[in-house]
Amino acid sequence: MTRTTTSAGGWLSRAMGALRPPPPPPPAPARNEPALAPQALGENSVTTNLNVEELAAMLGAVNTAQAGVNVTETAAMRVSAVYGCVALIAGAAASLPFEIYRRAGAVRERAEDKGSPHAYWWLLNEEANDVMSSFSAMEYLVSAKLFHGDGFAELLRPSQYSPRVIGWLPHHPLSVTPFFVDSTQRRVAYRVGEAGRVRVVQPEDMIHVPSLGFDGLTSPSPITYAAREAIGTAIAGEAYNARFFNGGATFDYALATEGRLNDAQLAQLRASLAAKLTGGANSRVPLILTGGLKPAQLSVNPKDAEVLATRLFTVEEICRILGVPPHMVGHTDKTTSWGSGIEQQGIGFIRYTMQRHLRAIEQEFNRKVWPSRERYFVEFDRSALERGDLKSRYEAYRIALGRAGEPGWLKVNEVRREDKLPPIEGGDTINNGAPNAQPTPPPAG
Repeated sequence: MTRTTTSAGGWLSRAMGALRPPPPPPPAPARNEPALAPQALGENSVTTNLNVEELAAMLGAVNTAQAGVNVTETAAMRVSAVYGCVALIAGAAASLPFEIYRRAGAVRERAEDKGSPHAYWWLLNEEANDVMSSFSAMEYLVSAKLFHGDGFAELLRPSQYSPRVIGWLPHHPLSVTPFFVDSTQRRVAYRVGEAGRVRVVQPEDMIHVPSLGFDGLTSPSPITYAAREAIGTAIAGEAYNARFFNGGATFDYALATEGRLNDAQLAQLRASLAAKLTGGANSRVPLILTGGLKPAQLSVNPKDAEVLATRLFTVEEICRILGVPPHMVGHTDKTTSWGSGIEQQGIGFIRYTMQRHLRAIEQEFNRKVWPSRERYFVEFDRSALERGDLKSRYEAYRIALGRAGEPGWLKVNEVRREDKLPPIEGGDTINNGAPNAQPTPPPAG
């Protein structure tokens, strides 16, 4: 029989070991956490010592006009002058062909791929994405710029590593937040909120068309900044007119008398006023005043308040801010100084109204779609809005083709292309102006 003996030292060491804390667990394996989106500078900072304007912006009262009306995009759309100006500018920009050109030295030519339009022509002129036509997308982009100060559209690519563009999708300006990536303030990214989630879009993939007052991130809205008071006055004037006509188109009045009416006379007067105010067939029946009663006006009538003059002025003010001549939105109270012909008015509209918007869109698409290929560029075909009447246009074609022995500088097929006509045989020669001479053949190659 074998006996196991334990020394006092061994027993004591085991007892002390039982009192020691257990060793720490092994470290958990490292996890690949997704990278967080960069934060905007000062995004979670606390601001103190706010001034009146900053406090109003925080409380949502920054867009309230002096007339007591809150001027927002939705409210501004109900003003006919605003709706007409925005619809005119956005519709004109969307209706222009967005052509693609190729630089060949000092010469520019339409970009074609084996006789067909460029691969990007379809998405710029017909279908921007799966749910929007190019017209609708461009109209959305320009109207967002006019209402909110900035227009945003994301360039859609097959993957984040592909430079190829397969479409473009406008975003509502309130769902896009530009921010500086670092403290150098030299690179801007865009935080886009959609369907309950937020993602970051790199600047190479975001078309950003700002307005006057651009600070590197956003622009003030022409509607809520420059035209706030004019639009607020227009909305208040419309509401006043509606209440005036809803009340029977009569101003407030009182009935005064030097004597004292008895109970029967007061009851008869109340019944007559009640029948008149409740409308119906008795609303236009005149009151019969007895007992020395005389009407006394309490409120200023619309003529004395010059409501009509105020409304006309707000139309001109809104048109002035948005850069639209009043006669192009139906305000023909005054003559225009842009000329009497349709051609001259179209040229003036392109030069003084549309150019600022079209050029900004062209430059933004060029530097984002072809960032390293300066060979290609896009440009709106403004001739669609600058065309004159039929007689003037044909007279210009006649001069361009050459007449009365004068040399021409356009080919017949070039003229036919302007009027969407097919080319004809022998139409690719230029008239050299010499009598009884053969036209100059096109250069070889």
